Amino acid sequence: MKKYKIIFWVATTIIILWEGIMPLSTLLFAPEYANAGTKPLGYPDYFAHTLIIAKALGVFAIAYPKTPGRLREWAYAGLTFSLIFAFISHAFVDQNVGFMLLPLIVLGILAISYVYNHKIHTHG
Repeated sequence: MKKYKIIFWVATTIIILWEGIMPLSTLLFAPEYANAGTKPLGYPDYFAHTLIIAKALGVFAIAYPKTPGRLREWAYAGLTFSLIFAFISHAFVDQNVGFMLLPLIVLGILAISYVYNHKIHTHG
């Protein structure tokens, strides 16, 4: 059980940093760069701001231990869709392999968090 919690929290911490704190801090402290990842893909400026807020809320729902299970599931689903669509956007617009792989790597880490979250709640 302790091993499951360690794996869950390491993966979840990476997700918190990458999908929550980094985008939110960009929005708060360097808003001129908030749309740096979405503008080249053709998305409007408001999309980047909305995506950042949604990611921050999703990360909070995953990390907060008292989040109801159904809400946590929706948070995992939302982040999953976000990462899949990031991959698709890069694949169709700029075809940059590095930009295409990064969302898939983060998706793999999110999957580890998800699997070990279920193991903790099933065995604990």
